[in-house]
Amino acid sequence: MTQEIMPVGPAKDFESIKKVTPEGVEYWEARELMSLLGYTDWKNFIKVIDRAQAACTISGQTNEDHFAGVGKMIILAKNTPKQAERKIDDFQLSRYACYLIAQNGDPRKQEIALAQTYFAIQTRYQEIAKQLESAEKRLFIRGEVSSQNKRLFKTARASGVSNFGMFNNAGYVGLYGMGITDLEAHKNVRKGELLDRAGATELAANLFRITQTDEKLKLDRVDDEARATETHRVVGEHVRDTIRKIGGTMPEHLPPEKHIKQVKKAVKKLRGKVD
Repeated sequence: MTQEIMPVGPAKDFESIKKVTPEGVEYWEARELMSLLGYTDWKNFIKVIDRAQAACTISGQTNEDHFAGVGKMIILAKNTPKQAERKIDDFQLSRYACYLIAQNGDPRKQEIALAQTYFAIQTRYQEIAKQLESAEKRLFIRGEVSSQNKRLFKTARASGVSNFGMFNNAGYVGLYGMGITDLEAHKNVRKGELLDRAGATELAANLFRITQTDEKLKLDRVDDEARATETHRVVGEHVRDTIRKIGGTMPEHLPPEKHIKQVKKAVKKLRGKVD
């Protein structure tokens, strides 16, 4: 998404009137937003705020978290020895509050229509960003699994392993409670595609199994194939026990996801939308 549609008004655009508290919390002042959205009368604008607050309550949110009532002093007469001031009501609004105000404004106003379009685009942008973050996380872990598996197999070879199929299967038995053939049938995935169809959580469990087995073989200076294979099974079993103890979903019950190749294509497409 190379360009964003921004709401326009007689003052500044929406993002430029944003303020930030010392704690880093962003907010907008209702009086400034009023002008931006094409309103000149506070009495009319407060009606819009009231409708927005009602929508906030209905959505299950707390109004005080999004509409913070504040007052500020304004100068009534300038260039006088003693300037007259008056306190006026105002609100510090969250981004969500601004969205609700735009949704409850007068749609006949061009500024409101532009604001509604802006928030619609921003909402979609955030959805895409979340999808991209999730997909890239899975791609990263899958890459780590491949890299660490190569390291494990090198260590296993140095530990006397020659039957890598049996060695690898032992790790799956420990982690999943079943061998790779039964596991692929259980998850209804093609032969050799278990990890390519695994989600981030399942991949992370396998990554821990792999790295910890690699460390264990080195620390114990294993030099026997049977012992190395048993070490892999035991480490996988310990990872499984940890998942059980913390109340996590057992890995064999995690549903398969789209093939990692499809995820790569999707990431490329999503990047094109946010760049």
